[in-house]
Amino acid sequence: MFVSYLILTFLYFDKAVLGRPGGQMVGCDDFLGSDKVVDKCGVCGGDNTACRVVSGVFKHILTKVGYHKIVEIPEGAMKINVTEMAKSNNYLALRSRSGRSIINGNWAIDRPGKYEGGGTMFTYKRPNEISSTAGESFLAEGPTNEILDVYMIHQQPNPGIHYEYVVPNTNTISPHLPSNRRPGEPMNGQLNIPDSPDPTENRDSFSSPDLSVGSIPSRQPGRIPAHAPDNQVLPLQPPRRNRDYNWKQVGSTECSVSCGKGALYPIFRCVNRITHEEVSDAFCDSGTKPSSEEEPCNLFPCPAFWDIGEWSECSKTCGLGMQHRQILCRHIYANRTHTVQPHRCQNLEKPETTTTCQLKICSEWQIRTDWTPCSVPCGVGQKTRDVKCVSNIGDVVDDEECNMKLRPNDIENCDMGPCAKSWFLTEWSDRCSAECGEGVRTRSVVCMSNHISSLPLEGCGNNKPAESTACDNGPCEGKLEWFTGAWSQCSVECGSGTQQRDVICIRKIAEGFAVVKPQECSFLEKPPNQQSCHLKSCGAKWFYTEWSMCSKSCEGGFRVREVRCLADDMSHSDKCELELKPEDRETCNTLDCIPEIDETCKDKYYNCNVVVQARLCVYAYYKTACCASCVRAASRQSGYLGRR
Repeated sequence: MFVSYLILTFLYFDKAVLGRPGGQMVGCDDFLGSDKVVDKCGVCGGDNTACRVVSGVFKHILTKVGYHKIVEIPEGAMKINVTEMAKSNNYLALRSRSGRSIINGNWAIDRPGKYEGGGTMFTYKRPNEISSTAGESFLAEGPTNEILDVYMIHQQPNPGIHYEYVVPNTNTISPHLPSNRRPGEPMNGQLNIPDSPDPTENRDSFSSPDLSVGSIPSRQPGRIPAHAPDNQVLPLQPPRRNRDYNWKQVGSTECSVSCGKGALYPIFRCVNRITHEEVSDAFCDSGTKPSSEEEPCNLFPCPAFWDIGEWSECSKTCGLGMQHRQILCRHIYANRTHTVQPHRCQNLEKPETTTTCQLKICSEWQIRTDWTPCSVPCGVGQKTRDVKCVSNIGDVVDDEECNMKLRPNDIENCDMGPCAKSWFLTEWSDRCSAECGEGVRTRSVVCMSNHISSLPLEGCGNNKPAESTACDNGPCEGKLEWFTGAWSQCSVECGSGTQQRDVICIRKIAEGFAVVKPQECSFLEKPPNQQSCHLKSCGAKWFYTEWSMCSKSCEGGFRVREVRCLADDMSHSDKCELELKPEDRETCNTLDCIPEIDETCKDKYYNCNVVVQARLCVYAYYKTACCASCVRAASRQSGYLGRR
């Protein structure tokens, strides 16, 4: 028995150091005290040459609803990752070449979880349908022991499927083993088992009581190579198989599920033919070991249950909305989930299929400013104010996030009353229409409102100011005067320029005019022979109304008039020169006020000033007795109030 213990010990140590079940590479955690790191192939201290990474993206445009093959995962693949690049209504599916569905087969959608297939365990993930935008995925460490096919159940446009896995390179020698293999040594991490004598014949070779896992056995010819380093543990050759041992079924595994059709497998052990005592499997020929055939168990269906789907997105982005989810009565059979009639779940409390939700508080309207003044000084205009849609944290957002039916008005009409109308005048023309004798001077007169608008105007009344006035330059016979020629063209086409003219002294005679020396006209003011000119800019002129009545009859008052810049079509203009703008206010009646003195109004007493101080002038007796003093006091009082 001690020999059997040693054999099992070395077999365990060989399995831990040189290989993993299923052909996995050796990791650095298997070598105590090692400072090496694992490469992408899972090899401790490797250089990434023992494997290669296969990856790609499936982006084909699909038109038919149903299963579509995406990629084939070969046997021996590791670190498998298949991920949908964005959330969609499509589903990933996986099945083996033998036709067995592993995930989402036969139009039945499995819940997220772990599923065994191809010799490894796949983790199936489906992110939350509301809070996540990630797509489906399944991952597995591997390695696989058969070819697997990945499918997509297509229902809407394909967002793209990314796949990646690692496969080992062929003819790769493990870096943990010597490359110059000698007879009797393991190849590529597999134990080489030649025939050997009965282990009982070598009992003396394993008699050391201090031999344990991790210790170095003494070198013996044909078992451990002489060139092996002292710190390297090499496998021990197993004992020779003989006919004294055979395989025996000693029981079965537990059923894989408690209901809904599971599977169990027979358990075979190597035993002594005579004593039926269990020994190490190395004593039996592995080629004669019976295969573990799957046996069905627990065939009765599992109790039905309510399968709860994910909540849908909230029906409203703000405020109170609704969410819905699908509830199905299902049961599990043969490791698959199937939908059954709802009455199968009638003994269970049915979960709610709708619920209220509120992602955030809705935005509201806010009035940010008061009404602006009316857009016109008279008549009907408009006024405005600033209205914004504000979120629950105070940020200004798009108007669509607020209820448009509740939006306050941000523009309203306003009536400033009827507009007054006045006659607007220009200055009189500079020259009389006649060089001598009687002539006329002219001006422009228009009826306008004091508010410029496009509305038709009513009349300004019948008191239209005169548009012409008489002028007389004196008798023409023998008269000396300066004669001026026509002005030349303006030096510029627009803006301020100059123009020239001839100025001569002439005398009026019966036959006409005679040119005389300029000195004879020296007593007359000579007209200028040059002046500034405005061509296009003259389209805008200053117009003004007549002066109003003076505010006071004496001691200085003021009067006003309205001044407007108007274009040729009598519309408002801003082209007039400000320095030429006529005054719109001036003082008037600056003389002191002189009260009218009534000769009969005299003081009858010398002390009438006392009557004024005592304010007795309001009584008829004192007003008559001290007439002059009372009148002067009343005049001073009215002047003071006027100045206020």
